[in-house]
Amino acid sequence: MRFQAAVVTISDKGSRGEREDTSGPLLAQGLESMGATIVERRIIADETEQITETLRRLADGGDVDLIVTTGGTGAAPRDITPEATLQVIDREMPGIAELIRWQGYQHTPRAVLSRGVAGLRGQCMIINLAGSRGAVADGLAILKPVLAHALQMAQGVDLEHGGDGDEHA
Repeated sequence: MRFQAAVVTISDKGSRGEREDTSGPLLAQGLESMGATIVERRIIADETEQITETLRRLADGGDVDLIVTTGGTGAAPRDITPEATLQVIDREMPGIAELIRWQGYQHTPRAVLSRGVAGLRGQCMIINLAGSRGAVADGLAILKPVLAHALQMAQGVDLEHGGDGDEHA
């Protein structure tokens, strides 16, 4: 499935040029391998207004099916990505965030410390991933088998479940 995606790295140091963004490029490359055309990739600071404005602009522009953020999901005082995302989305998709934490836990117990969320703003899906390269790699592997169907559902396309009755969405 072909789709349009945006990658947003949320990092104070990255936005100031004090740290190289290594998770954003990995995320963009992984999404491209799943059929995405990356229409925007940017680095912004851990600021609620900047995050909400960016997510709204991308989701409401009409040409982005998926926004994936990386960074700002932990327990540090400036980690506010989940709260900012919750201000923007219309409907949560908690199973995605739960699966990312649970499967990530299989590689590192620290994965459960991520507070990332997933949801929809209109027909655009927004997913938060933690900021490490390992978290991005794990998140991509977890999303690969479900992302195409989730995006089709969000777009109102191919809503027939069919199959052998094992589908639950």
